[in-house]
Amino acid sequence: MTNQSSEARKVIVNDMTELIFVLDRSGSMGGLENVTISGFNELVQQQRYLGETLVTAVLFDDQYEILWNGIPADEAKLTRGHYYVRGTTALLDAVGKTILDVGQRLSRTPEQNRPAKVIVVITTDGMENASREFTYKKVKELINHQQEKYSWEFIFMGANIDAAAEATNLGIQEDSAYGFQASHEGIEVMYNTVCEALSEKRRS
Repeated sequence: MTNQSSEARKVIVNDMTELIFVLDRSGSMGGLENVTISGFNELVQQQRYLGETLVTAVLFDDQYEILWNGIPADEAKLTRGHYYVRGTTALLDAVGKTILDVGQRLSRTPEQNRPAKVIVVITTDGMENASREFTYKKVKELINHQQEKYSWEFIFMGANIDAAAEATNLGIQEDSAYGFQASHEGIEVMYNTVCEALSEKRRS
């Protein structure tokens, strides 16, 4: 009887997940900086236990800043030096640019090094009011493309708006949309909800 080595029988499964956070830091988030930072950091730490995790974080107001672009989760720690509030809410520009930037990076990444699962979490505490480059139609097309061709998943968190309606406008399913209160307690509940939703998507 021929003995096969364990390496020959081994099936390699890529359990890497990239979590992409599009975080609102417009002026209306004033006073909620510390709870946002602590909630975000706790969420990332909990997600590390579910397998190899990469983190991309984008901060937006009426400007757009990529804070981290696909770094290991254990290197991702948000601070007051990163997260401070200002400006208005260019939500569409932030989402559109994030999808294009990450998509381009992953297209240049060898297939064996790409995450098996990509989940985008969009958080805003108000309506779009400042985008100049992207429209709802264009962002919806981008999101639908990533969902259908690459199986990206999206979660939408919204305060002071109809979260389900706004998610639908973006091409995100209502059952992946959640409303939250723009308060200390509301932010804590929101991050707990996001963590549970991410964990469920990662296990599915």
